[in-house]
Amino acid sequence: MLLAEKNDLASGTSSASTKLIHGGLRYLEFYAFSLVREALKEREILWAMAPHIIWPLRFVLPEGAASRPAWLLRLGLFLYDHLGGRKRLPPTRKLDLRTDAAGKPLKPAMTRGFEYSDCWVMDARLVALNARDAAARGAQICTRTEVTSLERRGGVFVVTLRDHGSGEVRQVGARLIVNAAGPWVDHVLNRIAGEPPRRHVRLVQGSHIVVRKLYDHDRCYIFQNRDGRVIFAIPYENDFTLIGTTDHDYRGDPADVRAGDDELDYLCAAASEYFREAVTREEIVWRYSGVRALYDDGETKAQETTREYVLNLEGDAASGALLNVFGGKITTYRHMAEAALKKIESVLGQRGPAWTKGATLPGGDFSVDGFDSLLISLRALAPKISATTVRRLARAYGTEARAILSKGDLGRIFGADLGEREVDFLVQKEWARTTDDILWRRSKLGLRFTAEEAVGLARYLDAVIVAGSS
Repeated sequence: MLLAEKNDLASGTSSASTKLIHGGLRYLEFYAFSLVREALKEREILWAMAPHIIWPLRFVLPEGAASRPAWLLRLGLFLYDHLGGRKRLPPTRKLDLRTDAAGKPLKPAMTRGFEYSDCWVMDARLVALNARDAAARGAQICTRTEVTSLERRGGVFVVTLRDHGSGEVRQVGARLIVNAAGPWVDHVLNRIAGEPPRRHVRLVQGSHIVVRKLYDHDRCYIFQNRDGRVIFAIPYENDFTLIGTTDHDYRGDPADVRAGDDELDYLCAAASEYFREAVTREEIVWRYSGVRALYDDGETKAQETTREYVLNLEGDAASGALLNVFGGKITTYRHMAEAALKKIESVLGQRGPAWTKGATLPGGDFSVDGFDSLLISLRALAPKISATTVRRLARAYGTEARAILSKGDLGRIFGADLGEREVDFLVQKEWARTTDDILWRRSKLGLRFTAEEAVGLARYLDAVIVAGSS
C-alpha cells in the first residue's frame, strides 16, 4: 500500500476542523439520526484508541433569545444521551447559570442552560498517528508527493508521482486506487484520472478564530445564533479560546482558502451575543480556515448539507478499480475506513476480519483512566522539566513521550518549550520537514513562537534534513 500526499499530512481540511469528536447535536433537527447515532457510537471507541490526543469535554448550552425552545433542547439532549450507547461519558444535566461558574462569563440574561458531553481531538496529530500506524503495518507514506496522472493500462492503473522535494518523477502500478483527496476529490477524478467532468462534492468553508482566554474554567460553550447556526467557544492550548465555525459555500481553490473579514465579524458578533465582555477583531491572535468536501445532496443551505460519507466504486479487478470517497466527518473516519475496506475487498479479495475497534494508535497504549499515571511516570523520567511541558508532551505523544524525555532534558530549546529531541522525533518518525509542519500541525506552538525563533528552527530543520539525505 502506498499513500501519496501532495503536501504535508493534515495540511488541508484535516487540521482546520473545530477539533471535536462529537455526534453533531444540531444535525438532529435535520433528522440525520443515523449519522448522529453512528458518530455517537464512535466517540468512546476513538477515545479508547487514542486517549492521549482524545479526551472528554463538557459543553454548556445556555438558553437565550436565539435558542430553540427549552422542550426541544431537552428532547434533543435526551436523544443525544441515549442514541449512541453512551457508557463512560457523563450524561446531560440542567444548569442554573446564576450560581454555576459557567454562568460567570455570560451576560446576566443567561440564567438557565444544559451541560452535556462530547470529546476533543488533536485533529492533525490524529492524521499523523494513523499514518504512523499504517507505516508500521507496511504502508509507504510519501508526503510532498503529488499524483500527476492516473492511467488504466492492461487492467491496472499506472500512477505518475512527482516528489516536490527532489523533483523526481516515477511511476507505480496499482490494481486499485482510493481517491480520498477531500476538497480535491473531483479534481482527481476530472483532471488527473481524465473522467468526464462531474460534480460530486459541495465545498463549504469553515473558519475559526483564536483569542486570549475568555474565562477560567475548563468547560466549552455551544451558542445558538439568530440565523439558526451554532458556534463553539472552547478552551484552547491553556491560554486561549477557540471560536468557530462559519459555514458557507466556497468556489475557489481549496489551497487558497482564507478566513475573510466578514467571517471574523460574524464570529465576534455571535460570541458577543453571549459573553459579558464583547469579543472584538483586535483580540484575535490567530485565524484559520478550511474547506469541507460534503457530498452534494442538493440542499439549498450549506449548513443543511449532509455530513454523511458516500463511497463510490468504479471498475473491477480486470480493468483497475477506483474507489472515490465523498463527504464524511472526522468523528466517523474509522467507521468509514472499515466500510471502504469492504468495498476494496470486493475487488482484491478478503484480507481478514475488521480489527480497528479495540486497537490503539501510537502512544495510546494506556487506559482512558490512565493519563494521570502516565504523567507521574514521565515526571519521574525527567524531573528537571516543568510539569506544564511534560503534560504537553504526554498529550501529544502519550507513552511515546518517553523516547523524547529519555535523556532527562529537551536538548536545545528553539522557542516556547520546543526542544531539539522533540524536533528530531518529529523529523524521524512523523515526516515533519518545515516549521509549519511542527509549529502548526504536529503542535500549535506557533501561537507562542516569535518570527526570529521560527527562523532558527527552520535553519536547524534544513541542516538535519540535508544531513539525513546525505
